[in-house]
Amino acid sequence: MTVQTRADLEGLQHVGRLVAESLRLLEAAVRPGITTGELDAIAAAFFTGHGARSGPQRDYSFPGFICISVNDEIVHGIPGPRAVRPGDLVKLDVTAECDGYIADAAISVPVPPASDTALRLVACAREAFEAAMQVVRAGAPIVAVGRAVEATADRFGFQVVRELSGHGVGRRVHEPPEVPNWDDPSIRGSLRDGQVIAVEPILSAGPGRALEAADGWTMMQEHAFLAVHHEHTLVVRDGPPLILTAAH
Repeated sequence: MTVQTRADLEGLQHVGRLVAESLRLLEAAVRPGITTGELDAIAAAFFTGHGARSGPQRDYSFPGFICISVNDEIVHGIPGPRAVRPGDLVKLDVTAECDGYIADAAISVPVPPASDTALRLVACAREAFEAAMQVVRAGAPIVAVGRAVEATADRFGFQVVRELSGHGVGRRVHEPPEVPNWDDPSIRGSLRDGQVIAVEPILSAGPGRALEAADGWTMMQEHAFLAVHHEHTLVVRDGPPLILTAAH
């Protein structure tokens, strides 16, 4: 969507704050022994208490309130009985809707004792996001976002997961435009003032495609390399973007 009114901006900022606060709660709750289902219940209770709904449930009938993916699970993992273990890399992907507006964000939480690879992946994803923020401006080519993310991944020696990308957001979970994390020559068009997008570096420690698991939802790294996901919803402006989910 594109922000048209003050009410649009206020609605997006409200749901963005809820998503940011939920991620703080969830990150603090990640520890060995807790199940992904228990983490999902924390998110559901928080959002329900604030009058918000799960975006993936609303738009796609996803079998969980949020997506929780572990280690070589890249994105869209279904919460359930799996217990978090020491050394896991847990991805928390939260998309919520409130009063008709949607915000989408994700963080990756390394559980001690985290491997050097996991810590470097998390650092790389954060740096890739920050690099993208330097080029997200009204009038900039959409492909510039992918160039910035891919250049950062290359510098760290990691791989962009090309099957998954950022996207427009605001009224639905996924809206135009597609915002790839690599220098995709097929991507045309420029970012517009007021446009709402989710920028989300999705990287893996080694080569391989993203493959759908047997559950029909979870995307797995083809060769079981660790994967990382870092995402925020933002509003494109003439200057630096307004990050709506800016707690992380």
